[in-house]
Amino acid sequence: MNWETLPDYDALSRRAASILLEAIRSDPHAVLGLPTGRTPIGMYDRVVHECSKQYHCFREVTTFNLDEYVGIPREHPGSYFTFMKQHLFDHVDLDPARTHIPDSMARDPKDECARYERTIVAAGGLGLTFLGLGSNGHIAFNEPGTPFDSRTRVVELTPSTRKANAPLFAGDRVPTRAITMGIGTILDSRQIVLLAGGKDKHEAIARLQSGERTIDFPASALWKHADVKVLVDTTAM
Repeated sequence: MNWETLPDYDALSRRAASILLEAIRSDPHAVLGLPTGRTPIGMYDRVVHECSKQYHCFREVTTFNLDEYVGIPREHPGSYFTFMKQHLFDHVDLDPARTHIPDSMARDPKDECARYERTIVAAGGLGLTFLGLGSNGHIAFNEPGTPFDSRTRVVELTPSTRKANAPLFAGDRVPTRAITMGIGTILDSRQIVLLAGGKDKHEAIARLQSGERTIDFPASALWKHADVKVLVDTTAM
């Protein structure tokens, strides 16, 4: 696990964006695992800014998002489909057919999970996956207690997660379930970049640095991977 400490959130975002852009310059057919949430917004902003100067930046790239809520339409302002359109998809030359987010309205969510896994495999597997870090160590929607070999599946959202995401739903009922890539799915990525910024991540970063591996702290599974880069700003250290 390689650690880089950046002076602030802007620097963290610039560094993350440079890693993403270098990946697609090196391989125009890159397959990316992409996160949502507050932390990666700065990364997406920098990527959009840089790609506005280039032609065919994302044209052959394939993306897979880490998760999506169950039971809300894609057009809902709280969906991660909407998030990705707002922050990335609508601003770069990504082919919509190459962007993949779990189907929130699938008739059978379990079948959708199996289909998502098959689609990742058919694309050649995840090359580079970006992750955020929850204050309790969760990655994607994999909460404490998740087995390290878990695959894409339906999960029940914890009260704390639902409370944190309530502002996205503006009075609507916050979903109780989501589809998420499993820890095992994430660990199949050839390279992983973990982003962590803000003082509320201090305890999680300290626990990750300890090197202890336990299912009570999902991010500790990353110690099992051969190529993980952790980008952290000084407020989180």
